[in-house]
Amino acid sequence: MTAKIKPAQGSPYARILGVGGYRPTRVVPNEEILKHIDSSDEWIRSRSGIATRHWAGPEETLAEMTLTAAGKAVADAGITADQIDGVIIATVSHFKQTPAIATEIADRMGAGKAAAFDVNAGCAGFGYGLTLAKGMVVEGSSKYVLVVGAERLSDLTDLTDRSTAFLFGDGVGAVVVGPSEEPAIGPTVWGSEGDKADVISQTVPWDDYRVGDVSELPVDENGELKFPALRQEGQTVFRWAVFEMAKVAQQALDAAGLAPEDLDVFIPHQANMRIIDSMVKTLKLPEHVTVARDVETTGNTSAASIPLAMERLLATGQAKSGDTALVIGFGAGLVYAATVVTLP
Repeated sequence: MTAKIKPAQGSPYARILGVGGYRPTRVVPNEEILKHIDSSDEWIRSRSGIATRHWAGPEETLAEMTLTAAGKAVADAGITADQIDGVIIATVSHFKQTPAIATEIADRMGAGKAAAFDVNAGCAGFGYGLTLAKGMVVEGSSKYVLVVGAERLSDLTDLTDRSTAFLFGDGVGAVVVGPSEEPAIGPTVWGSEGDKADVISQTVPWDDYRVGDVSELPVDENGELKFPALRQEGQTVFRWAVFEMAKVAQQALDAAGLAPEDLDVFIPHQANMRIIDSMVKTLKLPEHVTVARDVETTGNTSAASIPLAMERLLATGQAKSGDTALVIGFGAGLVYAATVVTLP
């Protein structure tokens, strides 16, 4: 007789219980960026909506920033670190191939033997991590899962690249996902378009630095080898985000059984103010819907942008606990993830 596997014994639903963030102390205005590129403050603001961004100092390592944000999220959730039994960190700027930085964070925050792993899904990383955490809670393999978007993109910024030098910032956003008696994280609409993978990428693969002939590698004005950086085809990405991501956002609303007028908050990936405004228009969001525009002062922080924007909206009173929010991330891959959540 075939043995029967015992069914999972998890929570009926999952929800975000708490949120925390960390922004580096150094604020970098556009004027500092303009020392390296031929542009203007007006051009940067008109093209991206960005006025300032935060860059981490030497002591603000990815791990230290993450520990601070994680501690805030755990406290906000009303639990203790030793109750966390899952840690998911979405990042593209952890430079150790292995081990995952999530294992270090789990140990240092006091999460004991929590399951811990990293996710590399670019700017959609937080959405991917949130979806995985929801599954872990509902399936029963974890009760409380820490989901973090953590980036030090200043380490991957080419200050001489006019198309990207002004875009990126550093920061960490974190949430705790736990049990719920009612639906509070909707179905996820996610996917990828790998045929467009080359439009956002790292300039040079790490293994290119192992070859003997370095004549093809990028160098700076002094002839020194450049560290790999992020590059993108801005117009291609803009068109894709504007025309395709509004469709994905609508699909997420449909999957949750909601209409735009049912929303209280819209938290899109903070990539570009023009993209955000275009999505708001295409989705026909009512005026009562609060829209996150954290990009103006934080820049593009990739996987960290959604939880950082969520944390700021709640901290400033622009959003409140129990609000219904549509979140959507999109970026390198090209990958995307959208869902509707109840704010903690």
